[in-house]
Amino acid sequence: MNNKYTVENKDNLVVIKNAKNFVLKDIFDCGQCFRFNKREDGSYYGVAHGKYIEIFQDQNEIIIKNSSLNEFKSIWKDFFDLEFDYTDCIKQFPSDNVLNTAASFANGIRILHQEHWETLCSFIISQNNNIPRIKKIIEALCSTYGDVIFTDENEKKYYSFPSPERILEAGEKNIFNLKTGFRAKYIIDAAKKVAEGEVSFEEIETASTDEAMKMLCKICGVGPKVASCVLLFSFRKYDCFPIDVWVKKILEKYYPDFKSKEYFGKYAGIAQQYLFYYERCQNGIYLK
Repeated sequence: MNNKYTVENKDNLVVIKNAKNFVLKDIFDCGQCFRFNKREDGSYYGVAHGKYIEIFQDQNEIIIKNSSLNEFKSIWKDFFDLEFDYTDCIKQFPSDNVLNTAASFANGIRILHQEHWETLCSFIISQNNNIPRIKKIIEALCSTYGDVIFTDENEKKYYSFPSPERILEAGEKNIFNLKTGFRAKYIIDAAKKVAEGEVSFEEIETASTDEAMKMLCKICGVGPKVASCVLLFSFRKYDCFPIDVWVKKILEKYYPDFKSKEYFGKYAGIAQQYLFYYERCQNGIYLK
């Protein structure tokens, strides 16, 4: 593995050194997650897997505040996909000038390994929506039905993502009142199917990508695009290739003869993220 990094505890901070293909801006601004925000100094803060952290980057060091080495090993190493070799992944892409340019531009992206239910619910909310509004809805959902997990020095509270059971208890009307719109009924259906085991994350983990897609698409309002995002950003099924309006434009512009994700190989989802992020940035559209 060409991904040698080290990690240590320094002044009550977790410090990761020499992590390759790791740029906070690329990771958090490429549209794969919605609960991390950027500060003016370039650091990010947010919640994942029920934990609040602040994370900074200083040249070859990634610094995590509000974490321990044990939490790094049990949560953040996996969350940031630190054991995966992105340099080797890029080498396996097809010989393609457009993709090579995009991969070079966006090679700081790592595919986050997010919590399954949160990712499913978040991408249901993302349908026909923009990033700022998605974030507001998710924040409202968490602050209304989640639990307080951290309070900062300014008394700002941070919340866990509510369980399917809590969502069901709230009911469709209350979920609708959080400005979820037509998505409220989809969120409730997803919560019901997950809570009752009709959709099993354990089964999805071990299923083939095609079978996993079918399982997720049992949920009302979940089609191939949402299912692909969930499988890529939560289940590490790197061959998933989410196609939204932007990706359609990219394919029409650069790949007019595109027929199948198989062109991009077994890491098609990572290729998609590079192309998506690169094209939006070239058009001056940054995800915030």
